[in-house]
Amino acid sequence: MHFDAVLLPARRAAAVAAGHWPDRTINDALDDCIRGCPDRVALTAVRVEAGDTRRFTYRELGTMVDRVAVGLAKLGVGRDDVVSMQLPNWWQFTVLYLACSRIGAVCNPMMHIFRERELSFMLAHGESKVLVVPKTFRGFDHEAMARGLQASLPALQRVVVIDGGGPDDFDALLTTPQWERDPDAARILSANRPSPDDVTQLIYTSGTTGEPKGVMHSANTLMANILPYAARLHLGEDDVVLMASPMAHQTGFMYGLMMPVMLRCRAVLQDIWQPARAVALIREESVSFTMASTPFLGDLARTVDETGLAVPTLRTFLCAGAPIPGPLVEQARRVLGTKIVSAWGMSENGAMTTTLPEDDDARSCTTDGCALPGAEVRIADADGRALEPGATGRLLVRSASNFGGYLKRPQWNNTDAEGWFDTGDLARVDAAGYIRIDGRSKDVIIRGGENIPVVEIEALLYRHPSVAQVAIVAYPDERLGERACAIVVPKPGQTLDFAGMAAFLEQQKVARQYVPERLVVREAMPTTPSGKIQKFRLREMLREGAL
Repeated sequence: MHFDAVLLPARRAAAVAAGHWPDRTINDALDDCIRGCPDRVALTAVRVEAGDTRRFTYRELGTMVDRVAVGLAKLGVGRDDVVSMQLPNWWQFTVLYLACSRIGAVCNPMMHIFRERELSFMLAHGESKVLVVPKTFRGFDHEAMARGLQASLPALQRVVVIDGGGPDDFDALLTTPQWERDPDAARILSANRPSPDDVTQLIYTSGTTGEPKGVMHSANTLMANILPYAARLHLGEDDVVLMASPMAHQTGFMYGLMMPVMLRCRAVLQDIWQPARAVALIREESVSFTMASTPFLGDLARTVDETGLAVPTLRTFLCAGAPIPGPLVEQARRVLGTKIVSAWGMSENGAMTTTLPEDDDARSCTTDGCALPGAEVRIADADGRALEPGATGRLLVRSASNFGGYLKRPQWNNTDAEGWFDTGDLARVDAAGYIRIDGRSKDVIIRGGENIPVVEIEALLYRHPSVAQVAIVAYPDERLGERACAIVVPKPGQTLDFAGMAAFLEQQKVARQYVPERLVVREAMPTTPSGKIQKFRLREMLREGAL
């Protein structure tokens, strides 16, 4: 695979000179852990439904990583080959990424909620060579779906199945044979190690284009965010990080998988969000930090309040993905005794802004934080001119952690000659440099931290025989931040109900989380004189109860 990460070379000299690019890879960090703290627990992975827990010291983790790396090489995986993984927060996820990095392969994490429509595009576009899936997860047969897709994906040479029990079983191929003792192992583990500027991660994000975009990151861009993030939050080797947010999201990948290795601390993975189990894990494992979207915080605070089971070790909860209501911050501080930090970021650059642990609590519910070291934010008008504090405009960011570009779509990179990336968000900044997201110019709804690909779902609904016009817009939700409402104008003589809409989208193999949760049928849409649907009016009407 050729990776056209065209945004990286021009930034290298300045980023290294400024000390923002560490010029290291995750291999260096893992090797440091194996040498410096081999017997420290690195990873505790909990499978909620299965009821099992797996632990690794750094020495054990290193051995398993090398074993799987050689095993992948024996399957034909080499430098710049893409290994896709549609996995929950299982220990195999962590090991697979670290193993890919050992041999210069590129990790492509994919959400376990994706189904045929999303996967078929991503696997083809990324030219994935190997796909790793669970046999089943939460009652869904991932192996059957993967097998059904494989015939139409010529680049996909192997489907590897965790708990599969057959010839493509993960353990049989990768973890049981002691591949690290293979006569060729030393050469395999040293010949293709990536440089800090090589693409190490390919992660897909939804946007306004109607298709997912493949975000390319190097070790330098990822680490350029993780290091100042950890420093701002005062995280170090004595911390224990709980990650219940999916590691197939940038949140889980950067701060639940990479950051603990870089800090030499311990990660605790939870594969299914159950707040009572999370409380138990925080207490059992002395968790000091976690990061998740607003619904997780509300669930955790409510559970502790109802059970009376305190979580005194939980020092910091970083909340991102939706604004944090003031009453929730107050409740969380009172019930959890935890500092609530708000943040904003994207797959393209990681967390760009956070409040500070030293800030007054009010900042966490009135702002999305200020820029991390090595990052800049700018609020601009339509012509790119900087706006005064308090004015709402386009949010531009320039950072050492900005991505290398969109795979095979450089025309969408949205980065100017000075390195400013147009996020597609609307925001304002106060005199102290703290931003507040005011909306999104891009047509994406964020439901509980999960991006809903509005354009794609609208395009599918236009195929319904009863639909003449459709617009999907967000409406506020106390727990998830936003939910999606489909507003439809039916064709003459036709009608549509919610059950029919949901069934139609299910037939199109759309992920359940992407199906709008409300349907409003109207005789006409508010439009501009040119006939363009005025979505802002629809949002206002929803807020005002007029729909």
